[in-house]
Amino acid sequence: MIVGMIQILGRTVFDFPIDGYIDWIEFFAILYAIAGISYCQSQGGHIRMEIVLGTLRGRRLWFFESLAVVIGLVVIGLLVYSTWQNFERAWRIGDSSMDIKLPLWPAKLVVPVALATLWLRLLLQLAGYLRLFLDPTRTPVAVPVAQSMAEAARKEIDDAMRALEIEQRQRKRG
Repeated sequence: MIVGMIQILGRTVFDFPIDGYIDWIEFFAILYAIAGISYCQSQGGHIRMEIVLGTLRGRRLWFFESLAVVIGLVVIGLLVYSTWQNFERAWRIGDSSMDIKLPLWPAKLVVPVALATLWLRLLLQLAGYLRLFLDPTRTPVAVPVAQSMAEAARKEIDDAMRALEIEQRQRKRG
């Protein structure tokens, strides 16, 4: 946003825009779009349909979780392969942006690397789910655990109360 503000001020006030502004923004946008995908998966932050899974317990739950992860591994594996080919093509032909001829291969390399990281995260999750499938009494490790609506609401309330207490302490000090 700061760069955008500088671009607007530079262009309108000083008649001096940032050369290749659009190219640079498009180049770095991929980092914002895909870099955190594996972390989000590890936190269970992706949207899930838990209508069926919410009714399952024990081995059945861990079986279907494992099945979903296996499907994810296949899909992400195909995406890693195809995005790697896209990167290799960009590298080979010297693909560049239209305006300032910015090389595009680094941005195109970010995608298969981020997806490969997600693939590894899914592999770790599969191991965790299979471990729970073999012994459902074990504590979940390396897998996101779904919360009920009541648990999620309680956590949100606790977080809000903690933030409120911190704010009140800071007001008393200063």
